[in-house]
Amino acid sequence: MLTLGIVNTYDKIKVLDAHYRAIARAAPICHAFGFSLALFDFPFKMTPDELVDYVADKTTIGESGKYLRMLHEKRKLFVFELPKKGFQSQFGEVVVTSSKPEEKRAVTPEALADEILHNRSFLLLVGLGHKGLPKNLFEVAPLHLDITGSGVSLETCTAIGCIPAYLMGLVRMKAKKQ
Repeated sequence: MLTLGIVNTYDKIKVLDAHYRAIARAAPICHAFGFSLALFDFPFKMTPDELVDYVADKTTIGESGKYLRMLHEKRKLFVFELPKKGFQSQFGEVVVTSSKPEEKRAVTPEALADEILHNRSFLLLVGLGHKGLPKNLFEVAPLHLDITGSGVSLETCTAIGCIPAYLMGLVRMKAKKQ
């Protein structure tokens, strides 16, 4: 299983436009490229059904929640608090996405694509907010991915689109060569 995990670093109490707009933007990307979507530390105190309806009501992005609803119906939408001792094992190996990966933990998109081809599961974490991912996640994650390969920092929604698209492009290219 491949999962795009969005970690909220904005307000943890008040729901902001950035919250539901990022979810609405991520859903069609996840659907298109076969990823699940996991939301961590979002300030929603509602069931997943209520969350889907709420996002669909607030924006026309993602065809007014069509893809978010599809993810939810396929049981590919998850909402959690940020775990204190480690992420849920069903998501596989944790990968921090960053323009500044630790050298000893760095993995290239090509190497990750090879592992995906071998049916390995990964949780790719993206930070939502100007602070990026919390620093403690860099210690928890055994792998760090710079999707650009050149240290270019991407805005959250750009990263949300780029990471699954680029990885699955590599996977599909490599699969054709086999």
